[in-house]
Amino acid sequence: MSWLFGINKGPKGEGAGPPLPLPPAQPGAEGGGDRVLGDRPAPKDKWSNFDPTGLERAAKAARELEQSRYAKDALNLAQMQEQTLQLEQQSKLKEYEAAVEQLRSEQIRAQAEERRKTLSEETRQHQARAQYQDKLARQRYEDQLKQQQLLNEENLRKQEESVQKQEAMRRATVEREMELRQKNEILRVEAEARARAKAERENADIIREQIHLKAAEHRQTVLESIRTAGTLFGEGFHAFLTDRKKVTATVVGLTLLAGGVYSAKNGTAAAARFIEARLWKPSLVRETSRITVLEALQHPFQVSRRLLSRPQDALEGVVLSPSLEARVRDIAIATRNTKKNHGLYRNVLMYGPPGTGKTLVAKNLALNLGMDYAITTGRDVAPMGREGVTAMHKLFDWANTSRRGLLLFVDEADAFLRKRATEKISEDLRATLNAFLYRTGQHSNKFMLVLASNQPEQFDWAINDRIDVMVHFDLPRLEERERLVRMYLDKYVLIPATEGKQ
Repeated sequence: MSWLFGINKGPKGEGAGPPLPLPPAQPGAEGGGDRVLGDRPAPKDKWSNFDPTGLERAAKAARELEQSRYAKDALNLAQMQEQTLQLEQQSKLKEYEAAVEQLRSEQIRAQAEERRKTLSEETRQHQARAQYQDKLARQRYEDQLKQQQLLNEENLRKQEESVQKQEAMRRATVEREMELRQKNEILRVEAEARARAKAERENADIIREQIHLKAAEHRQTVLESIRTAGTLFGEGFHAFLTDRKKVTATVVGLTLLAGGVYSAKNGTAAAARFIEARLWKPSLVRETSRITVLEALQHPFQVSRRLLSRPQDALEGVVLSPSLEARVRDIAIATRNTKKNHGLYRNVLMYGPPGTGKTLVAKNLALNLGMDYAITTGRDVAPMGREGVTAMHKLFDWANTSRRGLLLFVDEADAFLRKRATEKISEDLRATLNAFLYRTGQHSNKFMLVLASNQPEQFDWAINDRIDVMVHFDLPRLEERERLVRMYLDKYVLIPATEGKQ
C-alpha cells in the first residue's frame, strides 16, 4: 500500500499500463458471515461477522497495482478526484452558507416587515384611539353646548316671563292711574259745570242785558260803516264813469297788463325750450355725434376735427356676410338719395342676437350719409315713470332741430315698445308708448328712426306699421370670423409692433 502515499513510486515510465484486474471473489467467501476459514466456530462478539477476504483482495490488488506501470497515473487520478470532491464539498459548503445568509436576511426582512406591520397597526390603533377620544371630546363639547344653550334658553324664558309680568304690572298700574285720573277729571268737570251753571243762573239777567247792549252797538256800527262805504263807493264810481279819460286809461292798462303777463309766460317757456333743444342734449340720449354750443366751447379742437373729417364708408371696420353687406349698402344708397331730394326718411328695424354689429352699423351709416346720430336705449324709458312722456317729447323736439339730419338709434326697443293688449305694463309706460307712437305717426325729413331688438315679436302692432325695412343680423360664420381675427391682428398687433420698431 506504499504507492497510495507516494513512497515506492518507481522509475519514470513505469505504471503506464492499464490497471490490473482484481482477483475474483472466492465462492466460499460469499455470505460467510457466521463462519471463518475451517470449521472453527466464530467468536460470538461484534467482529464475529467480519469477512477478511475483502481486505486480502484489496491488499493483493494494491500490490499488483503498485507493480503496474500505471500506478502513478492512478495516484494522480485519485488525487484529482479527491481535490474535485474537496472543491465540490467547499462549493456545497459555500452554497449552504449563502443559503444560511439568505435565510438569515429573509428572517431579518420578515422581522422588519413584521415590525413595520406592528408599528402600522400600533399607529392605526393610536389614530383610532385618538379619533375616538376626539369624537368623545367633541361629543362632550356638543353636549356642553346643548346644555349651555338649554340653560340660556331657560334663563331667557325666565327673563321674558319676568319682563312680561313686570309689563303686565306696569300696564295694570297705568290703567289704574288712567282710570283714577279719568274719574277725577269727570268729577272736576262736573263740579265746574255745576258751579258755572249756578253762576249763570244767578247772573242770567245781567248777562242777557250785556248781550243785548253789545248786539245793539255792533249793529249800529255795522250800519254806519255800510252807509259810509256805500256813499264813498257810489260817489267814486259815479265820478269814474263820468270821466271818460279815466275809463279809457283803465281799460287800456288792464289789457296791456294781461297781454304782458301772457306774453312773458309763453315767451319764457318757448325760449327755454329753444335753448334746451340747442344747448343741451335730452336725458334719454346716451351718445351722440351732434355738436352743441357747450360742447364746442368745452372741446374746440375735437369739434373742429370732427367737422373737417370726411364721410367714411358705411361698412368700414364692420365684418358682415356678403348678403347682409349688400342689404346695408342698399339702405345707405336709398337714404343718401332721400336726403339729397329732401324726402321722408324710412324707418329701419335691425334684429338679431346681441353682439352682431347693429349699433356699429348704425353709427357708420350716419357718418357715411353725413348725418348726426343719437343712441338711446329702451331700458332707460321704463324707470322714468311719469317723466317718460315729457322726456319722449323732448327727445323728438331735439331731433327735429337737427340741420344735417339725425339718425335716432333706439337699442333694446322691445323694453318699452311692448304689446299693449297682452303685456301687463304700467300706466306710465303705456302713456310713454302712446307718446312715442304719436311722434312717429308720420315719417319725417328731420330724423331717421332705427330700432334694434333681440326679440322683435314682442313689439306692439302699431310699431310694426311704422317699420319700412327689416334687416336680420345673424351670428358670423367661419369666413366672417376669420376676417374679424385678421382685422384685429392688423389693427392692434402687427401695425403697432411695426411702428414701434421704426
